[in-house]
Amino acid sequence: MDASPDQSSHFLESPDKNEVEKTPGRSRKMLLSLGLVAGAAVLALATGLLVWHFHLRRDVRVNRVYVGSIGLKDVSFEAAYEDPSSSEFQRMARVAAKELELLYSRDSVLNRYFRTSRIQAFSEGDHEGVVAYYHSEFELPVFQQTSLDEAIRTLESSGEKPQELKGRKGPRNPNSVGVSSVQSGALDPRLSRTSVSEESSTRIRITRDGGQIQSPGFPHTPYPPNLSQQWLLQADPQHRVKLDFHTLSLEDDCQHDFLKTTTTQQQDVPTPADLVFLCSRRQCGYPQDSLSFLSSGSVMLLTLVTDQDKNFPGFRALYSQVPAGARECGEPLLGEKGSFSSPFFPSNYPPKVSCRWDIQVSKEKFIKLEFQKFSVGSQSETCPHDYLEVEDKRFCGSKLKSEFVIVKSSKATVTFHSDSSYVDQGFLIRYEAFYPSDPCPEQFRCTSNLCINTTLQCDGWNDCGDNSDEVSCVCRESHMKCGNGLCKPRLWTCDGYDDCGDGTDEENCERCKDGGFLCRNGRCISQSLKCNEQNDCGDGSDESQCKRSLVLGCSEFTFRCADDTCISKINPECDDEQDCADGSDEAGCSCGKRPFHTSRVVGGEVAREGEWPWQVSLHIKGVGHVCGASVLNNRWLLTAAHCVQDNQLKSHSQAHHWEALLGLHAQGQTQEWTVRRGVTRIIAHRDFSSETYDNDIALMELDADVPLNQYIWPICLPSPAHDFPAGQEAWITGWGATREGGSRATFLQKAAVRVVNATVCSSLMEDVVTDRMLCAGVLMGGVDACQGDSGGPLTVKSPSGRAFLAGVVSWGEGCGQKNKAGIYTRVTKFRSWIEQNCGL
Repeated sequence: MDASPDQSSHFLESPDKNEVEKTPGRSRKMLLSLGLVAGAAVLALATGLLVWHFHLRRDVRVNRVYVGSIGLKDVSFEAAYEDPSSSEFQRMARVAAKELELLYSRDSVLNRYFRTSRIQAFSEGDHEGVVAYYHSEFELPVFQQTSLDEAIRTLESSGEKPQELKGRKGPRNPNSVGVSSVQSGALDPRLSRTSVSEESSTRIRITRDGGQIQSPGFPHTPYPPNLSQQWLLQADPQHRVKLDFHTLSLEDDCQHDFLKTTTTQQQDVPTPADLVFLCSRRQCGYPQDSLSFLSSGSVMLLTLVTDQDKNFPGFRALYSQVPAGARECGEPLLGEKGSFSSPFFPSNYPPKVSCRWDIQVSKEKFIKLEFQKFSVGSQSETCPHDYLEVEDKRFCGSKLKSEFVIVKSSKATVTFHSDSSYVDQGFLIRYEAFYPSDPCPEQFRCTSNLCINTTLQCDGWNDCGDNSDEVSCVCRESHMKCGNGLCKPRLWTCDGYDDCGDGTDEENCERCKDGGFLCRNGRCISQSLKCNEQNDCGDGSDESQCKRSLVLGCSEFTFRCADDTCISKINPECDDEQDCADGSDEAGCSCGKRPFHTSRVVGGEVAREGEWPWQVSLHIKGVGHVCGASVLNNRWLLTAAHCVQDNQLKSHSQAHHWEALLGLHAQGQTQEWTVRRGVTRIIAHRDFSSETYDNDIALMELDADVPLNQYIWPICLPSPAHDFPAGQEAWITGWGATREGGSRATFLQKAAVRVVNATVCSSLMEDVVTDRMLCAGVLMGGVDACQGDSGGPLTVKSPSGRAFLAGVVSWGEGCGQKNKAGIYTRVTKFRSWIEQNCGL
């Protein structure tokens, strides 16, 4: 309803016009007064806020901490300076602190806000001087922090000596000394966060025998929350500190928990030993690269900082000292072939290193350099920091365009440089002389300058690594010609795996071999690529009928939920997404991931401790390691049936002859987390065939439960419908022989293989391969399971990082032979058998 007056209305005239007009006048004046008062209040409030923001807030003060080093001249280093409780240390600390105060006094900003300095350590400097490592505190308004940083930088770059400082008047203090250099840096803010409630520092003087340090509680309990712990390691003069990490398991995110190694410089401008990370390396999570570090001087600081959440086992490190030496790298190389490496390789090279190698071979020959290992600094076109230089061309990073460098001369100069900002594992280089007219005598020369046997040319395998041995070939009868001109075996066509590299071996297919999906355009792709939200077919047919999860009629290709409904999604179990209405696809999923992970085999490499916590070593008492096994839970293991068969000499089917070692890394070297258990029962599959090795699977029950931790953890069992498609990466682990007919490995080995198409596998192997067997390997040879690996796991990791037991090491023809695959018991075919016998 509109309450405004009608403009056409007429009002009656008031009998007393003057009297009626008085009241509205007083109301308007009163309202106007109140409005003025309210406006003034609002204006005063706004003014106050502006004054607070632009003036009073300027008085909000913060503490700023800088740590660094100051080089002192005209004084000789004394052994007593390494003992903070000695009178000599305290006297020299007062001298160094006074020199710092005089330096700060020359700058108005530093002088105004300086509060105090603390000297923490001394080391030898250049030219018989002393380096003092300090901790200076300033208190200043927030808006002055940039000015303070600039004043510190100006102080470092001035290069002036104390006697040249402006403002110093009168005779020189007899107790003062000359200053040769100053370096400083702001404290890493993570080390001064308010959440840190525990702080401690340990000073260690390294002796000839060395020693070890570890995080609080290691290995029995996780490290404490809100901790800042430091270890100052001091080596003898003219020695370096060497730190080797035995174990390191921290949270993945370095913004929460992290470990810092910080080293000193004794040459040029010293860097501080305490918390200036110019020569440092931060580690967190479970690193896969080198875990060995060297200081550039005689001091190294190790700092552990944790927050309040997700505490992990921590670390253990071994420390020692090594002579610095006058010549740690670089030398004349006069042989026709040889090798050289970065300082202390395979440990990380130290900062501030310069090396030069002069290579000289016969005058009529050229020089070929092969990079066998290369990890130098960060990837960059110009390589401004750490680099290797060959004939004026710099190399850095870890991804090189070529593994070879050809020097078209009989002389070559190779130099290596590292600055003070970063360290890495370094390099190992092999050099060899060759005649320019014949760089590969009686061999095939690849475009990459690699030399290979001539029999490997045009065999369908990429032996050169760049396919140059397969270019311009006349294809054999058993091979097909790819669209890119390469020749590949016909048996690889239409198997769902791109062997040609351009996909032409998977085109124009009438049907796809096992594991392949036939697209409408006649292309075969792997079944695992269906419904992955990518157009792998090219015509969209692999995505046209897909939803996240459909309820379908049950078949051998669908996952069965606990309520007997089946869903269409491939491998839904334990993928951290609920697909079954009853949630049974995510039930019982405390497996396949190490609880603290934040992530022998032919052709393999040594695994890290705790990397494969489901791996078990099965021993015959009095004999030693015989077979491998996998942890299913705290009581049951899974192994191969052929491991527990009796022969004329041994009764391997008798449980009391066996013992299981869990959490083992090296044979004969048990750790505090290694558990030894007897076996109380063995259940071998009753249909196992000793002739064909069909149904090669067995269960073992331990005589007592085992504790589950980061070193002992069960692997996930796949559902009967779980798909391990051809081409998928898998891992074999064990202590078996490292080559055919060789001795067994001491340390646990690991190697990557790929699942091989069943049809292809059957054609390669002379023996019968049943559908209860799974093939995996590297068909070009060199990687395979071998004697002593039997019964161990074939591990496949899902996209979520969870490990599933795809197979049990069963049999094969030799070890690592070309065009031969390893044969594994297919675990998916025995899920109901496992459940019936042990309830899992």
